[in-house]
Amino acid sequence: MLKKRDIKSLFNIWSVLSFIIVLLVLIPNLNILLNIFKPVNENWQHIKEYLLKDYIISSTILVLFTGVFSIFMGLIPAWFVTQYNFPGRDFFNWGLILPLAIPPYIGAYTYTGLLNYTGVIQTFLRDNGIELNQAYFDIMTIEGAIFIYTIFLFPYVYILTRSFLAKQSASLIESARTLGRSPFEIFWHVVLPISRGAIVAGVSLVILEVLNDYGVVKYFGISTFSTAIFRTWFAMGDLNSAVKLSALLMLFVFTVLLIEKFSRGGRRFSYSTTKVRPVSRQKLSGVKAYLISGFCSLIFSIGFLVPTLQLLHWSWLSYAEILDLEFIVFTLNSLSVALFSSALIIVLAVIIANTARINDNILSKLYAKIALLGYSIPGAVIAVGILLFFIILDNALNTVLRSSIIMLIFAYVIRFLGIGYNSVESGFDKVGDSFFEASRTLGRGITETFFKVDFPMIKPAVISGFLLVLIEVLKELPLTLILRPFNFDTLASKAFEYAGNEMIHEAALSSIIIILICGIAIYYIHKLGGKEDKDVR
Repeated sequence: MLKKRDIKSLFNIWSVLSFIIVLLVLIPNLNILLNIFKPVNENWQHIKEYLLKDYIISSTILVLFTGVFSIFMGLIPAWFVTQYNFPGRDFFNWGLILPLAIPPYIGAYTYTGLLNYTGVIQTFLRDNGIELNQAYFDIMTIEGAIFIYTIFLFPYVYILTRSFLAKQSASLIESARTLGRSPFEIFWHVVLPISRGAIVAGVSLVILEVLNDYGVVKYFGISTFSTAIFRTWFAMGDLNSAVKLSALLMLFVFTVLLIEKFSRGGRRFSYSTTKVRPVSRQKLSGVKAYLISGFCSLIFSIGFLVPTLQLLHWSWLSYAEILDLEFIVFTLNSLSVALFSSALIIVLAVIIANTARINDNILSKLYAKIALLGYSIPGAVIAVGILLFFIILDNALNTVLRSSIIMLIFAYVIRFLGIGYNSVESGFDKVGDSFFEASRTLGRGITETFFKVDFPMIKPAVISGFLLVLIEVLKELPLTLILRPFNFDTLASKAFEYAGNEMIHEAALSSIIIILICGIAIYYIHKLGGKEDKDVR
């Protein structure tokens, strides 16, 4: 039986608000499952018989190869920046995160422009008397999509692996060195096994982003679940078939997450002492130092520098035509929606995280799990669930809520609440419960304690969470394309629209603004965090 204190904790204002938030997050996704069993039609029969196999194969290939290549691209630089001092190391430590500032769909059309017949690469080769087969420069293939996803999403693996390696026990690496193991043997036999959890977590985020993406596969003409949902909904006007495809995509995602969970459920590595210290980095010199620096420079250039410079060049060529009142309007649209949505998401994340901390019961833990659910579900699926939910509301309230900004913000909340929650939860974990309990012992209420004691201490985590959500909202494309009101454009939707109409130069200015804002936010998050891997001299 529940004690009086437990019952009281279930009905404080934090718990009630958390229950309402979680319910609103859950209902649209449940709508998808409840509508699966509606009668099938001719469109669904055609999709099932002729197209579904291609969707599954294409999605699997993209997920599998992007995941493998992202491990290579993320793990090796993470190992270098945590284990060695080399020229440019301090810059690459955070600079290799910057490819996350470029949405994959922007990277896709930028590299297409770079590699096409009139692009800078082929033009340079022709000017120097080199004429190559056009097939060598065709990036609009499934292999090209894998390259785009890998080069702009590998930082997920890099960040998590770097963070883990920076905090690991020095004894593991130094013991291997003492035993005469070579750097390669230490990397293969020590670092890989102990980093497995961080690697798998990073790859899982990469895979979720690949499954969520619509821009790259649409632009490259690759048939996946995301493109199928858009085509079925908008081209065929068949919401029922779109719901069934969304349900299958949800099943695909949950299968990936189960595989990830089981892959981390085997061997575990823990420390036998509480005295955990970071590894003392070895100073490299000569050829080795410059080879590692060159390797990191190559990744940074391909993932950020080259596409950014190309976009800046295109922006310079087209800004006079693009920079008008309409451009200012959709820039303000983007910023206002992103800022409002990010602030709202962080407030909701704080409420749920504080509830989970002060109420140690199954219900609060369930709230946390549901808060994280949205980020696991692709944007196209959430959009379908939101639309179904608002159709029910429209019918029940006899109103017209569809095609309103409310739908779009609601979708952002569901999709990115997990990002805000993780940031706030990490802040609570760092400050612990001792100050909270001391305040409560002195007779302060839960809410008063939060604002006077907890919030000042978790403020850096809250700001970091806000910036992370802001980055994701600015970059988000599927939700924006489906749920935006009529005549409502954002930087992301306008860039994609221009690129889809082969107006690549015109798409550059919107793209560079997204990259600039996201890049500044990433740098500020890095500075705010105080550099997790503090320099060890």
